[in-house]
Amino acid sequence: MCARGWTGSGKEEERNTGTINGRQHMRRTNYCGLFSEQDVGKPTTACGWVETKRDMGGVIFIDLVDREGVLQIVFNPAYTDPEAFALAERVRNQSALIVEGAMFLRDEETVNPKIATGTVELRVDRAELLSTCGDLPFNPAEADDVREDLRLRYRYLDLRRKRLRDNIRFRHRVASAIRRFMDSEGFVDVETPILTKSTPEGARDYLVPSRVHQGSFYALPQSPQLFKQLLMVAGFDRYYQIARCFRDEDLRADRQPEFTQLDMEMSFVEMEDILATLERLFRAVVGEVKDIHFDAPFPRLTWVEAMDRYGSDKPDLRFDLPIVDITDIAPSMGFSVFSKAVEAGGVVRAITVPGQSDFTRNTINDLTDFAVSEGAGGMAWIAWRPSGEIYSILSKFVEEKDMRILLDRVNARPGDFVLFSADKPDVVRKVTGALRLKLGDILGLRDPDKFAFAIVTDFPMFEYNEEEGRYTAQHHPFTMPFMEDLDYLVSDPPRVRSQAYDFVLNGIELGSGSIRIHRSDIQRRVFEALGLGEEEIEERFGFILNAFTYGAPPHGGFAFGLDRLVMLLAGEQSLRDVIAFPKIRDASCPMTDAPTAVAPDQLGALGICVADSPPSARESAASPREKRRAALNIKQLADDSRLLISEEEEAGMRDSLLELITFADALHEIDTEDVEPTFSTSESHDAWLTNRDSRPLTAEDALANAPASRGPFFFVPPVVE
Repeated sequence: MCARGWTGSGKEEERNTGTINGRQHMRRTNYCGLFSEQDVGKPTTACGWVETKRDMGGVIFIDLVDREGVLQIVFNPAYTDPEAFALAERVRNQSALIVEGAMFLRDEETVNPKIATGTVELRVDRAELLSTCGDLPFNPAEADDVREDLRLRYRYLDLRRKRLRDNIRFRHRVASAIRRFMDSEGFVDVETPILTKSTPEGARDYLVPSRVHQGSFYALPQSPQLFKQLLMVAGFDRYYQIARCFRDEDLRADRQPEFTQLDMEMSFVEMEDILATLERLFRAVVGEVKDIHFDAPFPRLTWVEAMDRYGSDKPDLRFDLPIVDITDIAPSMGFSVFSKAVEAGGVVRAITVPGQSDFTRNTINDLTDFAVSEGAGGMAWIAWRPSGEIYSILSKFVEEKDMRILLDRVNARPGDFVLFSADKPDVVRKVTGALRLKLGDILGLRDPDKFAFAIVTDFPMFEYNEEEGRYTAQHHPFTMPFMEDLDYLVSDPPRVRSQAYDFVLNGIELGSGSIRIHRSDIQRRVFEALGLGEEEIEERFGFILNAFTYGAPPHGGFAFGLDRLVMLLAGEQSLRDVIAFPKIRDASCPMTDAPTAVAPDQLGALGICVADSPPSARESAASPREKRRAALNIKQLADDSRLLISEEEEAGMRDSLLELITFADALHEIDTEDVEPTFSTSESHDAWLTNRDSRPLTAEDALANAPASRGPFFFVPPVVE
């Protein structure tokens, strides 16, 4: 109905003709946010939603908004049709309108420099209400402070907010830039199956039962890993796909159960070929969507270098603060904590914080407590005053000449603060890595408007799983080990390095890749090192091992999360803010109430019986919200509370209580582990209710000031909305 009369070049194709009421068709002249002074004096048609309305004593101003922005439209009896003016008087916020009129320059005193159309306004001749808006759970124009669970339940309203609308369109720009680059580099976009075979790739699979093959299940893909390798065997050479992937794992701010990733694979390449292609990709995308360009090559570190220098395999390189190893000189310092750690096979490392010798005692205590929370036994430190004074407990144990050697090793200068960690290597890496990020936050070094990429290579092939009591693949079991490490696959698994690599942005892993195993004999050796038996290998991976016997080329690839990249580039803190319809922490959808139970006959067709399933199909198909609503016995609650409510009030009260319970559930889901407790600021305590009137209270006295009463009951207005 509101088809745009514009070509892809942005030039006007045709304008609206005729009247609004009874017209055969209607065409808007342009999007609301794209009008300009060039449109002044021209007949104009605009469509959109009523964002705000202001009645200025006979003249009504409405902000009409669409995906491109906002346009002020004016209704004035001097030039507006009476029916259109009456419509403007009664129209509700977020209703959809189409209006006709002429574009005028605003009066100088009413110009709004905050919006693109702030110098013009549409003076309305005629208007038509396309769709009225009911009672709003919240106004999208004022929803920034509305609790998230309510916004997600009405996500279609939430998406009318400018911030979210801009995020989704920014996401489109990022995806388009990726496609343009991949096409220009000769990659072929190939779709791979969604219903596939369950294979061990780290996280749990989402399983889909088969009706035809009862008792068997498909798995939703955690990634298109096997299929893209088979495409290399098939000779496609360069494959890519913006793929939907699924992992049944616990959620956090940068995780969703279903997500989107850029997936790619290349044949007849080595690691350097893939890294160079990826660096060009990220440079092109960030340059196009953010107009940010990088002069120097992206820094590269091996996994060991990253862990030792930054305490993390996803280092935040927006700031320096390197970790310095002093294990070799620590035993001679005379400080028993250092020497005992080294004797036990541990390490001693330090971080120098330039110019912060004046850290307050509270700051130092906070850092110490934080280090302990990360697994440290404590935190030694040195404050080297600008005057040259050494302020530290180490002064009691370390001689002056050794102190100078120590300070020189950690590159400290007068005015600096130095902190230390001494323990097992894994503990020290974790503690110093977390302290480095903590210091970055304290000192304001993690600028959200700055972007720093890093490439990490040579990851360990295996990691030990304490729960399973065996080694598992750190990346995935199809990663090629370095050829010189093959002999250690079984005899010394921790020694084996993989040809795997990560791209990191601002301390967050964007994605991972590797050179793949293309020889079936090496793939079998890796499976055996992972403890898989011959029968299990054939059952799970026989098809790909068989494919490798038909001339598989050397190949490798990469995948990174599109959601995560968009989140970082958009400056958001949660993936939910860059996904149109996200899930929440328990992997449910507040808007659709998914997941829901299904009727027994649907399960029967699949040959599935759910333990302790509800007896009726209606109950079985009910959503968790519907079940909770049915369980609310409002009549009993009213009787217990001595409240008199009508049948009409009962339904409304049930909905209100359900909203409060949902809100309480949302509060319960918030992670408050690291949040400091709050306390009442009131100085009152031990306050007791005292009787000031011993005269018996009669019902007549109690109801004397009630606005309305019914028998022994009086009206109570709602106090929580």
